[in-house]
Amino acid sequence: MIYSRHEHNPVTIDRDCKATLIPSGDTIVLQAGVTVTVTQALGGSITVQTDLGQLARISGDDAVDLGLGELLEPAASTDDTDNDTDSDTPFDVEQVIERLKTVFDPEIPVNVVDLGLIYGCEAIDLPDGTHRVEIKMSMTAPGCGMGDVLRDDAHQRVAEMPGVSEVDVELVWDPPWDLSRLSDAARLELGMV
Repeated sequence: MIYSRHEHNPVTIDRDCKATLIPSGDTIVLQAGVTVTVTQALGGSITVQTDLGQLARISGDDAVDLGLGELLEPAASTDDTDNDTDSDTPFDVEQVIERLKTVFDPEIPVNVVDLGLIYGCEAIDLPDGTHRVEIKMSMTAPGCGMGDVLRDDAHQRVAEMPGVSEVDVELVWDPPWDLSRLSDAARLELGMV
């Protein structure tokens, strides 16, 4: 089951849990016994609203440890045949783009590709037959504290792909992100069409 911005599910945290405040990116500890409301469970993490009204992101591993794993969507498979370099399909940068679509903004139920946060993606053939993937990625606002978190998510997802041996994800701010970068799918999800 995937929770979107329209569905809210109160959960009582049964043990102390590390979380990341949104949008600052600061680390906090949600104390055992506190009740939070699940606002989104996409991209292998859960976004909750605390009793103080703050939004916080709980990693997938912590969500599973808390017994909330059933709220998570299935993670992208690293043995996906579309990405298997031993198959008849040669490695392609489009496979990387598809993998990046599993990285979601923790406040908005839209992936980083459809949000228009991926400014560039290039796969470079290496002598050993693997690939170095270079990604230029932005955020919706220059001071967004979640930049490092989303950059790390993108790095991890792409690094898990068969045939990828090096990944570089660079945060860039030029040109500044604006609403014109949203895909049609993002506009539809956000009710902007």
